[in-house]
Amino acid sequence: MIRMAGLAVALMVITVIICPCIYGKEFSDHHEIKVQRLLKQLNKPALKSIKSEDGDIIDCVPITIQPAFDHPMLKNHTIQMRPSYIPDGDSAYTKKKAKAVTQMWQKSGQCPQNTVPIRRTKKEDILRAKSIENFGKKSPPSIPEVTSSDRVFRHEYAYMGVRNEKFYGTKASINIWKPEVEDPREFSLAQVWLVSGAGLTRNTIEVGWQVYPQMYKDNNPRLFVYWTSDGYQKTGCYNLCSGFVQTNNQYSVGASYTSVSQYDGEQLALNILVWKDQKTGNWWLKINENDVMGYWPGSLFNYLGDGATKVEWGGEIYTHSGVRHTTTDMGSGHFAEEGYKKASYIKNIKVVDGTNNLREPEGLYSSADNNGNCYNVKAGDAGTTFGVHFFFGGPGQNVKCP
Repeated sequence: MIRMAGLAVALMVITVIICPCIYGKEFSDHHEIKVQRLLKQLNKPALKSIKSEDGDIIDCVPITIQPAFDHPMLKNHTIQMRPSYIPDGDSAYTKKKAKAVTQMWQKSGQCPQNTVPIRRTKKEDILRAKSIENFGKKSPPSIPEVTSSDRVFRHEYAYMGVRNEKFYGTKASINIWKPEVEDPREFSLAQVWLVSGAGLTRNTIEVGWQVYPQMYKDNNPRLFVYWTSDGYQKTGCYNLCSGFVQTNNQYSVGASYTSVSQYDGEQLALNILVWKDQKTGNWWLKINENDVMGYWPGSLFNYLGDGATKVEWGGEIYTHSGVRHTTTDMGSGHFAEEGYKKASYIKNIKVVDGTNNLREPEGLYSSADNNGNCYNVKAGDAGTTFGVHFFFGGPGQNVKCP
């Protein structure tokens, strides 16, 4: 009996030791399967691949099989290759091209006609995310997020906006910088927002540049697009995961810029025009002077279908809450009061009205979290070639923002 009891105890010990290993392996295998499934979904077969100096691989994917069409509402979608019109009256196809900011991968090649350049998602990109399910998504701005290290992450803003009307687009020129980001899980961006609805019904279209090491593995500023139709809950994502339909073969959403603005030196800007094509209901994006990038199909939205009720322009930080404020920069990392060539700007701001005309917005409001002590915003002087404009940004932690 003693021997039998001893054998039973030994078997129990072996079971306790082995079981976690087996379960751990099963979990690891299941996780790997999910990662590979997502990679296959995002990385479509390419006609050509281009290796960029910054380590990115740009795949030239046939326009008809891009990830946008993985969205269930776009399964039978007919691509609109060109907008019906452009609000400012200029033709994107005949107007002489102005100097445009370039992307790093363009030094190494170009994509053929009828393909779109898509930044390849790598396994390590997904593994850097909080979870597979959250890859490429924003957390709801109003909900602080607790991580495994007990740091609470939140969104902070410095922006100007206009509301209480119907808006069918916006045009603006956004200064490009390379802000320092303290924690790779944080991001710093400058963008435009078109918004309709509130809370869980909020619809947004967002576009600009961002530095987000967790997503892109470096601190380079990159072109991005985003959308949501339920207040950042289950719908929407960055770039080309599903939803935004790209028609341009010259620029890649998610790719890094070659050059950035220098403090007290050369200033570079991303020119953006977003507008609703009233004939189709699609929301189009044009960057630089002539580069029509593609569109967000109108079927993705409900409240934005009637136009935006609010348009905002400015900076956003995704940052941790701790014993001190983050040192992550917004814009140039300098406060708005420093002005041109020192603080970041957004200039030549216009909105698209119900007659599809561009006009300067009236009755602008401004907002900056923490009483403007960490990041702030300041309207620019009227009567300049900058049109309606403002400066914004800041260094984060400082004497007034401990």
